[in-house]
Amino acid sequence: MKKNFSRISVLLFAAFGCGVMLPVLWGNDTFDNERHSVKSEVPYCVTSPAVPASITFAGQEIDLQRYDHRERMDRELMSFTYMHSTTMLVIKRANRFFPVIEPILKAEGVPDDLKYLAVIESSLSTLARSSAGACGMWQFMPKTGREYGLEVNDNIDERYHVEKATRAACAYLKEAYSKYGDWLCVAAAYNGGQGRITSEKAKQQATRAVDLWLVEETSRYMFRLLAAKAVISAPERYGFLLKREQLYPPIPYKEVTVTTGIDNLAQFARDNGLTYAQLKDFNPWLRDNFLQNKSGRTYVLKLPDANALFYNPKKTVPHDKNWVID
Repeated sequence: MKKNFSRISVLLFAAFGCGVMLPVLWGNDTFDNERHSVKSEVPYCVTSPAVPASITFAGQEIDLQRYDHRERMDRELMSFTYMHSTTMLVIKRANRFFPVIEPILKAEGVPDDLKYLAVIESSLSTLARSSAGACGMWQFMPKTGREYGLEVNDNIDERYHVEKATRAACAYLKEAYSKYGDWLCVAAAYNGGQGRITSEKAKQQATRAVDLWLVEETSRYMFRLLAAKAVISAPERYGFLLKREQLYPPIPYKEVTVTTGIDNLAQFARDNGLTYAQLKDFNPWLRDNFLQNKSGRTYVLKLPDANALFYNPKKTVPHDKNWVID
């Protein structure tokens, strides 16, 4: 009896393992007769995602057949494909934040593909903070944030303000593009700094950022950007199978303008039918439990619709139909 139970358990485990990995294999067009003949010693399979011959980014076609381009892209595709929870979470968050970011990029004259900078900078987390002190979805350092018009102090930190930080990022990106005329070069500068990229281009007599010999982080950065676009544009191909109800929908809110301070944000939230945590979640740029406004500046707070907080996942509308399988 025990032997039969053990044998059944092993068979069920093997079936589950194959069931999990079959979509990955199918998505990469590699589940063929040759692979059928492979005799694995473990009850699951891992496959390498296919590297495309080329990819277009912000209107520029990047050839991925050259050995160095191909292998760098291969590394980042594997990284995104097998960082399962992070990549899946990014796709879910994109349904909430891409509708916010995309119109701003368009209005500012920045190519839509630059939204993937926010993906690789912060995984679309509004609360992202690096060990170096870069904060927010676009990961501005304090000095740079202030240079591009963001208020950054202990009470207010607009690096965490999605709309304002996106506009600040657009200003930086357009300034860099006026210097380089190449959006991938702009991306490299976003990571490594304009001074370094300008200096290295001159030293190495290179015209394109992808041909530069740079520190590993910046060298990988450009191809992480390309891989992010590839995977998030077609997640099913890379084994990510989501239903519309699993995406995070935008939550309706109203805007309240204030020109004075707020002594107690917890009481303010309660007066508006919210918890303090909900108020901070929708306004992460509020960095303390009060709003100090001695100069009488104008701030706009988002107050979520109390009824919409309990949304029906089955009514979620996909921002991109390619993200879901239903």
